[in-house]
Amino acid sequence: MDAAPNLAAHVAWYAFALAFVFGVVANKTNFCTMGAVSDVVNMGDWGRMRAWLLGIAVAMIGTTALVYRGDLNLAQTIYTTPQFIWLAYIVGGLTFGIGMTLASGCAQRTLVRAGGGNLKSIVVFLFLGFSALVTLRGIFGAFRVNVLMAAPVTHQFSGSQTIPYLLNGAFGIDHKTWEMIMTAVIAGLILIFCFKDADFRKSLDNILAGVVVGLVVVGGWYVTGKLAYAMDPNTLEYTHIGTNSGLAESMSFVAPYAYTMNLWAYWTDSSTIVTFGIASVFGVGIGSFVYALATRSFRWEGFTSPQDMFRHIAGAVLMGFGGVTGMGCTIGQGVTGVSTLSLGSFVAFLSIVAGAAITMKIQYYLMMREA
Repeated sequence: MDAAPNLAAHVAWYAFALAFVFGVVANKTNFCTMGAVSDVVNMGDWGRMRAWLLGIAVAMIGTTALVYRGDLNLAQTIYTTPQFIWLAYIVGGLTFGIGMTLASGCAQRTLVRAGGGNLKSIVVFLFLGFSALVTLRGIFGAFRVNVLMAAPVTHQFSGSQTIPYLLNGAFGIDHKTWEMIMTAVIAGLILIFCFKDADFRKSLDNILAGVVVGLVVVGGWYVTGKLAYAMDPNTLEYTHIGTNSGLAESMSFVAPYAYTMNLWAYWTDSSTIVTFGIASVFGVGIGSFVYALATRSFRWEGFTSPQDMFRHIAGAVLMGFGGVTGMGCTIGQGVTGVSTLSLGSFVAFLSIVAGAAITMKIQYYLMMREA
């Protein structure tokens, strides 16, 4: 009977190790998805955006390889369900994009900044976590389920919502072959786009960031999809031990904020454990903290004004709501989800980028008008 708790603990430690590496590299390379959008919109600089895209390509190739080897069943993930909640993906993505712009970074970047001594990120962490929790199970959740996920605005596919599965049978090609073809084409085009740029080829930090982020996501899929897949002694059914969803998971940083809040609130409840997602949250923050101490880059930073604090709190609340509603953040949907070739993940990813870009344009307009 002790096998499942022991396996859950191992899964949590694997998650912590992967996320620790993520935190170290993200701090070292200044990897930031919000910054990537900002660089493109405000300066026309595609360096960090190419790093993000490289991470997607690496994750996509690695995920497809795991599926081919039989180490991951994509049908057992939250991203590939037949329920295509298109309005939730769009509204959640747009809201998250707006929120991360106001809060000076996405959920993952908040952890990295907190590890570097940014006190503003501590406030964002708390408000984002609470907002995510009440969107999962509380007052915001009622609107999410009853409006944004209602039957009239939800399409039910006959099977998985991955694009290869939707193309199953087209031109006489089955979905497994389509998955290989699409991965080769999409990842190949991304790699060409990234490395055709001479400046990107010279940027070791951006290349390192993209490769590590992609590999960490693949590692997460392997841990929860292969190592954690075992029989639950309580139900005598096979499940993914040590994950909050009971499904295969990889890096994502909004719902795990909520699960972390729940764990702290019910610490004495023996049914609450440190899961893959919760361990990932701590891993990124601690990895960033260790790197900041080792390189003497740790600096305390606070709010510059009450208005600055209000913007960050508002952004955190929007991120918590948007991340849960859209079923992921810039990493959760933008890398992990997209690596499954899920249609919903592509919609959510594009919505996040659009929300951030529009907000940045509005901020720039207001700044120029005041000037």
